[in-house]
Amino acid sequence: MSNRPQFMDDLAGVAGGAVSALAGLRDEAKAIGRARAEAFARRFDLVRRDEFEAMAELAANARAEAEAALARVAALEARVAALELPGETASDA
Repeated sequence: MSNRPQFMDDLAGVAGGAVSALAGLRDEAKAIGRARAEAFARRFDLVRRDEFEAMAELAANARAEAEAALARVAALEARVAALELPGETASDA
């Protein structure tokens, strides 16, 4: 009977080693898949999501600033038009 507990210990050790090996293989497969995906993206000049999102945010900020500038210019033009004397144009001054 003393052989049975030793056999179970050995079997548990082998199973634990197999699980560790499978986890290592899974990590290696993920790394290889990631490397191939990045190579594919570089080959076709694709951008990564984080780079795209950063550029989209910059574009949105630039668009908002341009709209604000246009609104300010329109307001200034309206003020200048209100200050002009009736019958006088900017080219007469």
